Amino acid sequence: MKLLKRHAIITGANQGLGLAIAEEFVKEGASVVICARNALKLNNVAQKLNRFINNDEQQVIAVPADVSNENDVKHLTKVSIRELNRVDILVNNAGVQGPLGLVENNKSQDWIKTVEINLFGVFFTSKSIIPHMKANRYGKIINLSGGGATSPRPRVSAYAAAKAAVVRLTETLAEEYREFNIDINAIAPGALNTRMLEDVLEAGAEVIGENIFESALQQKNDGGIPLEQGASLCAYLASSVSDGISGKLISAVWDPWENLHNYVKPLQRTDIFTLRRIIPEDREQTWKSE
Repeated sequence: MKLLKRHAIITGANQGLGLAIAEEFVKEGASVVICARNALKLNNVAQKLNRFINNDEQQVIAVPADVSNENDVKHLTKVSIRELNRVDILVNNAGVQGPLGLVENNKSQDWIKTVEINLFGVFFTSKSIIPHMKANRYGKIINLSGGGATSPRPRVSAYAAAKAAVVRLTETLAEEYREFNIDINAIAPGALNTRMLEDVLEAGAEVIGENIFESALQQKNDGGIPLEQGASLCAYLASSVSDGISGKLISAVWDPWENLHNYVKPLQRTDIFTLRRIIPEDREQTWKSE
């Protein structure tokens, strides 16, 4: 029950990883406000989550919202604070993969909308809830990053660009609000078998590229990374055990996150688990200008 008496907002919580995170949080004792654009689906999810409630103080509240619409986000924040009294945790999970294929063939409005949802959504929700957390001098913000943030992702350019930007926004906000005990991190949940994978397979090798298509097909056949792995990492970062860990991009699959609380001080002094520019000396090269 590592989240007992904690209150969270989870975006994009009506399916996939967002739903897994919401379920994990409720099982760990948290009250949650879940949001997504589809109100009917969201309400059905809320009813299912109610089955995992294990104490009288817990609540599951559904608030339809489009995170790329700032007015929707303001309403989401207002309702969450009113109903829960205090919001300790924000999980920015809402996201779309957007247009696939070469950038020259992408519709500009689809590319822009992808950035609005994946990046602006994180900006709007964080901007809206931070004053509340700042007043409480405590908070946890967890942003979903992952594929495309740490390496090029050809033919998925809008998604990759937005997710890389989310990581740098995470690092920047972590520094802005460190003195208020607001921990802000990004996570990479791994290769998940969700709707995004199906979109890649439906697009086909001609659009997405032969290598990416074959990799996606292999991932589907292998089963992908369990959703529970990313959900467990989110619960860890949302708990008091991880207090002081901030400004990091943490992989649910590759990093020893279960024990990171043993290294809080070193983590605060290092650029480990961050995005940084590589210079020649980092690769044992000594290139010099003429």
